[in-house]
Order: sequence, then structure tokens, then C-alpha cells
Amino acid sequence: MNKITEIFENNKKWAKRVHDADPQFFYKLSQLQKPEILWIGCADSRVPANQIIDLPPGDVFVHRNIANVIVHTDLNALSVIQYAVDVLEVKHIIVCGHYGCGGVKASMSETPHGLIDNWLRHLKDVARFHEDELQSIADEEARFARLCELNVQEQVQNVLNTTVVRAAYDRDADLQVHAWIYDLKDGLIRDLNDLPE
Repeated sequence: MNKITEIFENNKKWAKRVHDADPQFFYKLSQLQKPEILWIGCADSRVPANQIIDLPPGDVFVHRNIANVIVHTDLNALSVIQYAVDVLEVKHIIVCGHYGCGGVKASMSETPHGLIDNWLRHLKDVARFHEDELQSIADEEARFARLCELNVQEQVQNVLNTTVVRAAYDRDADLQVHAWIYDLKDGLIRDLNDLPE
């Protein structure tokens, strides 16, 4: 069986399992989208939002890109944030990066990667903003992990500085923005606000 055929077969099995567990699930899902969470994460295939936070379809509005970057000129990301905040009225925006991020790792190298180097420039800026701290970390793996964390924190600041989120706060919207990081080695999420300095 080829991969595409396998995907369709898997979909049929999944839909049957879900329907058998709750015959009204798909009907209810088709009626309304009202998630409380916007997840901004990395496109890495090892970090599927709904699975790692164990929430069903319909509970999380998701935007993913290489290294969970939010850029003020990225109309795709800004449109997702605007729709989530103004239309869906989410209560939480979670920026979740992950240790071992290939985009972050690539940004640490001077090796040309092609078109993606334009995107990685944003990560190189994060490294430049925190150059003193990063250079003080002798161990390369520890420096890489710290850059993954710093990138999430910088992207949270970018989210907070969008016109959409600023306007939401101006009207006292019930909205929180979170900085999280996922560890591929143990499957756990950590709140970067709770990590020791």
C-alpha cells in the first residue's frame, strides 16, 4: 500500500473510532468553531499541537511555520492572529517552540541554506539581540537550547506588539499570551516564565 492510500485508510479508521465513541462528535464539530486557544508553533512534524496538549479537533486554532516566528510583515501570521483574537475571541495565545528546532540550528550556522536564509534572518536577529548571553554559554548544545528559548520569548514580544493584540488589550479583552517550549526528549512542555534564570 502506498503512503497516500495508507493515509486515506487511516482517516477512515480514525473517523470510525471517533464516531463510535461519540456519534454526535462530527455534527457538533461542524456547527461551530469556538476554541479558546491560538497555538503558534513550529512546522516541525514532531510537534503536532493537538496531540502534545491532548485536545480534540476544534479546541485549538493553529498557526505553524519554521521556528514559530512572528514577523510584522507576515500577513499570513497576522491574519491568523486577527481572526483568532477578533472573531474567535480566543483567551490564550500560546507561542510554543521546541528544543532541537532545525530552523534555530540552521540559523546558528553560516552555511547557505537557500531561500530559507531570508526567514532565518529573523532568528539571527534574536541571536544578535542576546549575543552577550549566548556567547557566555560555552557548551554548544546548551547555547542551542537557550537560543530556542530566547526565540520563543522574542516571538511573544512580537505577538504582544501586533496592532491586533494591542487593540485587544486596549479594550480589556480577556487575553493572555504565553511563552512555552516543548522538549522532544521527554514530551513535556515547559512554561518559559517558570524556568530559572
